[in-house]
Amino acid sequence: MLIATLKREIDQIAKDKGIDSGEIIGALEEAMVQAARKRHGQEKEIEARYSEELGEIELFEFMEVVEDVDDPKSQIALAVARAEYDPEAEVGDDIGVKMDTTGFGRILAQAAKQVIIQRLRDAERDHTYDEYSDRQGEVVNGIVRRFEKGSLIVDLGRTEAILPPKEQVPREGYRPGDRIRAYVLEVNRMSKGPQIVLSRTATELLTKLFEQEVPEMYEKIVSIESAAREPGGRSKIAVSSRDSDVDPVGACVGMKGSRVQSVVQELRGERIDIVPWNADPARYVYSALSPAQVSKVIIDEETRSMDVIVPDDQLSLAIGRRGQNVRLAVQLTSWKIDIKSESKMREIAEWLSRAVSVVEGCGDPEAELLLQQGVTSLEDLSQSSVELLTSFPGVDEEGAAGIKARAAELVSVKVEEEEQQRLEEEAAAEASRAQSEAEAETGAESIAEMDEETADIPSDEAAG
Repeated sequence: MLIATLKREIDQIAKDKGIDSGEIIGALEEAMVQAARKRHGQEKEIEARYSEELGEIELFEFMEVVEDVDDPKSQIALAVARAEYDPEAEVGDDIGVKMDTTGFGRILAQAAKQVIIQRLRDAERDHTYDEYSDRQGEVVNGIVRRFEKGSLIVDLGRTEAILPPKEQVPREGYRPGDRIRAYVLEVNRMSKGPQIVLSRTATELLTKLFEQEVPEMYEKIVSIESAAREPGGRSKIAVSSRDSDVDPVGACVGMKGSRVQSVVQELRGERIDIVPWNADPARYVYSALSPAQVSKVIIDEETRSMDVIVPDDQLSLAIGRRGQNVRLAVQLTSWKIDIKSESKMREIAEWLSRAVSVVEGCGDPEAELLLQQGVTSLEDLSQSSVELLTSFPGVDEEGAAGIKARAAELVSVKVEEEEQQRLEEEAAAEASRAQSEAEAETGAESIAEMDEETADIPSDEAAG
């Protein structure tokens, strides 16, 4: 009966706490050893072993085998050792003598209880840490329980996690009892138990949500090549497909936008642009700047930068509100992007044409070639290599030097013209402001005069 009871208790605790029964037995053995040492002395060499046959924890005190016993508490006679424990015992051996635990009483029980509770807590913490360290990088569901210094404490079922202020989206609000989905950012081993840090701002949350919504991603047909996100505002993902018959953008959007809308709802209205990934940098950037239309892309491989030319009416759309669209495109493609309007490029081309015209026969065609080579300013032209300039027909080393010198001169001219234009614009703005103030002052005087005339009219005439 006792055998079944202890074994049943061990199995029940293991099941309830999710702990291996071996860890519970280890806790029981340690508790018994500490309790025995507390009763018989800390210097005692005692060992505990769980006997499944007897259904109890047995204690063994190790005693030294000697010819003549001087200390009965730590020594045993050779004859007794051979007769009762080990027929092959020799002097100097240590013999484990089973101890009587029936008289341990309340002290033993209390000490054992404390050790067991502590070991169970440690084992439970280790188990929780192991479980969630394996889930780092996943999306988990939880319930908001409370707030602590700006952080959200989230109940994950077996344990609690923390959502720090920096990992929260500012415009998202939660109340205790609300359900929440978040990305497991990191799992730290702490003295009070594992600390599970969640995030609602991580870009990985966006990609993981799409992986859950799009079956083609689970099947490894469609994959997210890159992602960029400004939490709570806007995101972009670039997707590709291993199967030419599967449209990666269409797979992510879903029927009538059902799949992308599920992600948008989970991110509480965050706008998401889904663009096709392309190995060609120019085409990739063209897609990344969607929904803006791009006229031309000039690539500089060495600096990994691009000048992107867009129609004048597309400039604000390409840049986005407060630069958000181009900023996300830079994150998505890992290319430095400079947006220029077509009118701005025409102006640059005119300046370049003026610089190269110092060489007879050179003009607009050479300026266009320079733009295609990534020379998009007079500064670039003044610092360009002689080899580049002499590659144009009719330009020798002397002509190249002349072009570079002319470009340097025009830089100063251009700066002066821009400064003059700025001063003129400021003067016009000041004149407009002064005129508005004068008109407002005149209007105020007219109103005052009308008030005075009304005040001079006798009361009976005014009534009439």
